[in-house]
Amino acid sequence: MASPHIMLTVPGGASGDREVRVSSPDRVLWAESGITKRELAEYLIAVSGPFLAANGDRPVSLERFPDGVDGESFFSKNPPKGAPDYVEAVTVVYNSGRRHPQLVLTEPAAIVWAAQMNTVVFHPWASLRADTDNPVELRIDLDPQPGTGFREAAAVAPALRDVLAEAGLEAWTKTSGNRGLHVFCPIEPTHEFLDVRHAVIAASRELERRMPDRVTTSWWKEERGERIFLDFNQANRDRTMAGAYSPRALPAATVSTPITWDEVADADPAAFTVRSVPERLATVGDAWAGFAERPGRIDTLLEWWERDLANGLGELNFPPDFPKMPGEPPRVQPSRINPDNWPKDE
Repeated sequence: MASPHIMLTVPGGASGDREVRVSSPDRVLWAESGITKRELAEYLIAVSGPFLAANGDRPVSLERFPDGVDGESFFSKNPPKGAPDYVEAVTVVYNSGRRHPQLVLTEPAAIVWAAQMNTVVFHPWASLRADTDNPVELRIDLDPQPGTGFREAAAVAPALRDVLAEAGLEAWTKTSGNRGLHVFCPIEPTHEFLDVRHAVIAASRELERRMPDRVTTSWWKEERGERIFLDFNQANRDRTMAGAYSPRALPAATVSTPITWDEVADADPAAFTVRSVPERLATVGDAWAGFAERPGRIDTLLEWWERDLANGLGELNFPPDFPKMPGEPPRVQPSRINPDNWPKDE
């Protein structure tokens, strides 16, 4: 019979250690590996330092799985009733213009509380609580398409790093926890989300010019082929990806894990799991240590964006739940566009 609950001692809060209640600790969250809710909580305690460095003090959405990763999930954005006082929030503005409080994690006990709430995946914003409108990170998701996988993403990631370096930015990378790679650059919070999105598009287009057979910025899947999609829309406001050291809701309990550029070519994303990452941190250390110490500026990328506009390359598609944006192409698959309704010069 499963234990009704346990109390875990969580170090590191502003008031010292905290006792956090974890109910149903023997509940299996990952059936394939048998990882329980207690193991998840203990994992989060073990990685809490680098986890908070990457994901803390910013709006975050919690992806919760009350019946384990094989069951239904839902997102929590605002603090639920009864949340402890060390679980904080900040008011953010969404794309609709609506304002709402969003969760902010600031100490290890808050992460364990999230595990108590059956959170498996943590989705942090690219901006901090102090200024939620201006990102402190430029993010590009290297998303393998059918016929490609992690190896193909790893093969093009160093070239993206070079492009970003030419623009004056220092790139860091992590596994997505699935088949792709995430490339992040720390930036000064001087521009709002739409500007950062345009900077991402400019960098992605530059890489696409250099590697047209291997990467694509095509929003429509029918146009991507067997190439790595450079997902520029992950740079939008309230668009997030799994944070560094966040588990993924996949059978092997993989983790989105920071790696060094020297590791990229031979990395095995399946090797980074809830059970293996704490040992990696203990022996190898945090590959993202010092991430935020040298933020760059996106001025050069915005100059590239303006250059491309002058050369006829305009805005790209936004996600379907976004309001229609100025200059956006038609939200219709290219193969279904009626040329009578959408002249080519529009």
